[in-house]
Amino acid sequence: MKNSGATAICGKVEAELAEMSDADAAEFLSSYGLQESGLTRLIRTTYALLGLISFFTIGEDECRAWTIPVNTRAVQAAGAIHSDLEKHFIRAETIRWEQLLEAGSEANARVKGILRLEGKDYIVQDGDVLHIRHSG
Repeated sequence: MKNSGATAICGKVEAELAEMSDADAAEFLSSYGLQESGLTRLIRTTYALLGLISFFTIGEDECRAWTIPVNTRAVQAAGAIHSDLEKHFIRAETIRWEQLLEAGSEANARVKGILRLEGKDYIVQDGDVLHIRHSG
């Protein structure tokens, strides 16, 4: 059947996970042979069915996730944040969230040369971290 999906969720397991620290939850899931919770699987399945992805922006005091359709160009993703960013878009500094965590900071990522500059036609990927450069 098109446009459908299934994800198994055990309510008791999910309730127990909600009460645990991240480390305890990871160990608990591992004991069941799972890598992620049913809630996480449900969210992933739902996003896929709706044709959505998330990208991130980070600042000194916050990290935000933005939801956009699959195959969205960087300039349009900037518009999801604010219309002025789309209007005055120059380029986006881009890195995968896993690479950013491994680098420890944007500054370290720059030094390592793993922060990329992408133009307005770049297709944003699920999990990208974008720093929008603009002239506005």
